[in-house]
Amino acid sequence: MSEFLDFLKYKFAYVAIGEFKPGKFQEAEQLFEKAVATYTEGFKGAYLLQEPGTDKGIAVILWESLEKMEANQSELNDAILQQMTPLFAKAPKINFYEVCSEIPPKDE
Repeated sequence: MSEFLDFLKYKFAYVAIGEFKPGKFQEAEQLFEKAVATYTEGFKGAYLLQEPGTDKGIAVILWESLEKMEANQSELNDAILQQMTPLFAKAPKINFYEVCSEIPPKDE
């Protein structure tokens, strides 16, 4: 069991919860994908979730470590995120979490 926990203890999630101005979710999604495409070492995956019928969403970006996340910040990434800022109805709520459990699907 400790090997499993050792495997997990290095994963972190950046989570942003926010709402975009009416009709701006698709534009924000394109910018999200563009920003994520700049990530390299330590990047473990990303999800953008949308509440159906709304412009509310949750972005989850998984990292090997907080240090790797910080190392992936670049001028290009910052410029893309600056393009996204005016699309928000209000500033998103951002938190960082340690991944404590990961359950992959069973093989079919």
